[in-house]
Amino acid sequence: MAVPALALILALASAGFSVYQWYQDRGADASLRGELARRLADMEARNREAGTRAAQTAAALRDAEVKLGMLENRLAESQNQQAVLETLQQEFARSRDEWSLADIEQSVLLASQQLQVAGNVRAALIGLEGAESRLQRMDQPRYATLRKVLARDIEKLKALPLVDVQGISVRIDDLISKIDKLQLAMDARVRPEADKSPSASAAEIPAWERMLREAWNEMRQLVRVQRSGPVDAMLLAPEQAFFLRENQKLRLLSARVALLVRDEKGYQTDIQAAIDALERHYDMRDSSVGAAAETLRKLKSARIRLEVPDIAETLEALRTLRLPRAKPRA
Repeated sequence: MAVPALALILALASAGFSVYQWYQDRGADASLRGELARRLADMEARNREAGTRAAQTAAALRDAEVKLGMLENRLAESQNQQAVLETLQQEFARSRDEWSLADIEQSVLLASQQLQVAGNVRAALIGLEGAESRLQRMDQPRYATLRKVLARDIEKLKALPLVDVQGISVRIDDLISKIDKLQLAMDARVRPEADKSPSASAAEIPAWERMLREAWNEMRQLVRVQRSGPVDAMLLAPEQAFFLRENQKLRLLSARVALLVRDEKGYQTDIQAAIDALERHYDMRDSSVGAAAETLRKLKSARIRLEVPDIAETLEALRTLRLPRAKPRA
């Protein structure tokens, strides 16, 4: 009977232990479930917070994308504006160069006309030096050939002797202003001869002789015969003398025009005609007439025309330089 009781006790103990173990397991499971529920709730809260943050991040990302799009549009506009500005700048620089080249070409053309038409070396030299100065300020390598050719033409002109056109013209004008004051040969007056009769006091001369002398002097005032200068001097009426002086002025004006256009033959012809008229119709014994004749002789000996070189090489270099730039506009 002791064995069954022991078995019963062991069975009860085992059952109690099992119940205790079940209770312990049940408590641990409840704790585990509670911990799991707490963690799940914490994870859910974190998920909700993460969702909120994700929504905020998405909203911020959308705002950033909108701003980025606006910035990209502004950048594109800025790039377009920069491209337009660069194009305008290049076009302006190209147009400025073309305008400068056109002005330089105009200066060279005027210099060529001064040389070929009027033979004015000084004016042509001023025009070429002005063109060289503008090219120097532009300072571009593609103009090196043009500057070299231009420098050669400038040196050619500097080597030529300069004609004092202004000085000669002033001397001619001075002669023109003096024509009306020069004494004509027919107006020359010889000094009256001194009375060679012995002098006597008025008291010693009889009355009748004194009256006779006075009458004779009055008659001498009415008619006077004298030498009027050169043998071939012509007697001219007052209006003819006027036209003689005016013709002399016209001759000198014609000589000045011939000087300005470098017509050396016409210049020499007009000056010689003025000299001939002066020697024939004016009183060469008068100092003013002699000085005018001497001035005319010096003017006649002046050389007014030079063999000037052309500047076709410079013009050709200019046109060659402008030709490639003008083709795209056609």
